[in-house]
Amino acid sequence: MVEATACYSIGSVKLEKFLDLPPIIRRFLLICGDTLAVLAAVWASFAIRLGEWWPDMLQSVVWLFPLAVIIVISAFAAVGLYRPILRYADESLLYTIALGVSIGILLMMAVWVFLREGLVPRSSWLIFWLVLTALVGGGRLLLRRFLRRRFRLSVPRMRAIIYGAGEAGIQLVNTLRYSTEFEPAVLVDDNPKLWGSVVFGLKVRPPVKLPRLIARYEAKMILLALPSTSHRRRREILESLAGLPVRVMVLPTLAELTSGARRIDEFREIDVEDILGRDSVQPNDALLRARVSGKSVMVTGAGGSIGAELCRQILSLRPCRLVLFERSEFALYCIEQELGAMLDNMGSPPIELIPLLGSVLHCPRLQMAMKSFAVKTVYHAAAYKHVPMVEHNPIEGVRNNVFGTQYAAEAAIIAGVETFVLVSSDKAVRPTNVMGATKRLAELILQGLAGEGSTTRFCMVRFGNVLDSSGSVVPLFREQIRKGGPVTVTHPDMERYFMTIPEAAQLVIQASAMAQGGDLFLLDMGESVLISDLARRMIRLSGLDVRDETHPDGAIEIQFTGLRSGEKLREELLISADDLPTEHPMIRRARENHPPWSTIRDDLERLDQAAQAFDYVAVRSILREVVAEYQPDNGIEDWVWRVETGKLMEKQGS
Repeated sequence: MVEATACYSIGSVKLEKFLDLPPIIRRFLLICGDTLAVLAAVWASFAIRLGEWWPDMLQSVVWLFPLAVIIVISAFAAVGLYRPILRYADESLLYTIALGVSIGILLMMAVWVFLREGLVPRSSWLIFWLVLTALVGGGRLLLRRFLRRRFRLSVPRMRAIIYGAGEAGIQLVNTLRYSTEFEPAVLVDDNPKLWGSVVFGLKVRPPVKLPRLIARYEAKMILLALPSTSHRRRREILESLAGLPVRVMVLPTLAELTSGARRIDEFREIDVEDILGRDSVQPNDALLRARVSGKSVMVTGAGGSIGAELCRQILSLRPCRLVLFERSEFALYCIEQELGAMLDNMGSPPIELIPLLGSVLHCPRLQMAMKSFAVKTVYHAAAYKHVPMVEHNPIEGVRNNVFGTQYAAEAAIIAGVETFVLVSSDKAVRPTNVMGATKRLAELILQGLAGEGSTTRFCMVRFGNVLDSSGSVVPLFREQIRKGGPVTVTHPDMERYFMTIPEAAQLVIQASAMAQGGDLFLLDMGESVLISDLARRMIRLSGLDVRDETHPDGAIEIQFTGLRSGEKLREELLISADDLPTEHPMIRRARENHPPWSTIRDDLERLDQAAQAFDYVAVRSILREVVAEYQPDNGIEDWVWRVETGKLMEKQGS
């Protein structure tokens, strides 16, 4: 045993020295090894056939030795046997070897027939082929195995369990064999028919054995290789993995893989979409194209979360022109660059992309833009939507959300726009904050204008939170977890509806096709989500434990900070219970009462005067009067008003 170990060590040292040689020297040594294999195969083809160590018949064709070396080595070089890097060579290497041996033997047979020198049994050619293929192929496979083993031992890699033994899982295992970061330890799959089978040397195990497998292989990560699995099934799997002491990452979706947007080994962190996402309804192509395809379309707030996604989807529906209207120069630049790259891959007919800097408060700019580019459909997504921020800056919120909508709608009427779509919010329903009140007033403006007989069709689409939008809790939680916590939640009972940004934008576009004038559409948001539960799931799926009274040694603590100014525990989508189905199963049409445009117009004039005078008390009073459901549960939170009020009180006191 000691001698065998010593021999192995000596052999390893020699092979290490071989690997340190320049490539041309290594290639030369491989040729020398193949030369010995060719000579051995020529001898074996006669010795095995005739049953003698050195048959007399071999003596008459001894010239086959140098001929075989010259022809076979040349054939090997011709088929590219010496070009691949051996550690990365796949099973096609055996095909290359077999091809080279076959070509070499055929050429040798041709020379022998031409010379008619000596006797060669026909079966010797077959034996020669088998022996040479076995020697060269076997030697290459052993050397490749050693090189891969040496690579695995020389580079510290994190052991990972692959969840999914389907096509994606198999591709991932094959890819990770050459990875410098991860080492696949075992495969796990739900299909009982696959249990016990072996893929690239890895056994397939049932999911119930995951805790034991994690401990046995000291795995630090689970890679979810289920790109085509439904959202519902993925959620169930992630729930079952949430309590395990490992980090969970997922492969790209099937759409990302087939489109070429991501590679099979570009796994990512668990997104909240994986936790909360639902199986989307197949979009109605006719509804998608009705207000977009072949038309000139404008998106206000084109650089925001919803606005940018609307632009992406609208562009894919091939309008004749897409006008990007955005007040932020950087946001406009980013979305223009992204859409420009999309256009490069879309071919003919060309689509005109118009990036415009501008504010929705600049009415002449809006009118000129809509007229100049013959805009037929407007998606109005420009708004301030962060509740605490608007609460502390109420007049700016009023101007942007209320008057920005009014100016954009009036510009659309003057410019002859066919359809105007307001992206609204569930916070407009019985609002307790300024942002919600301004969004409800924006809805009333469009409902009022729609009753004036305008040729422009006005509609509103109301929905809840979108995942990963700017200012949402999801990126905040992710960043807090990355920093080690704590994760901050306002209240243990806080609930919200969630929808993915692409799904929301797609439904907004489809809803606009059903607009008749003054329509208020509601998107089916599914079940509401407890924010504290969302925080716990995100922590656990990061491979960490929640620190609380029952688990004082947990890694991440959840801190409840209390409701912020203007926040509600639960959001709603309907002011009244009156809503009707539409031709799309996830879009409903609401019926809500509203005052006539003449009343709304007078109220807007009073609100405008109060806002221009920075009369915060009057602004709030008018909002409460116009939006009957608005019931603020706090005082005026504006920073400037607080300072000025404090100064006034000091003067009065002195």
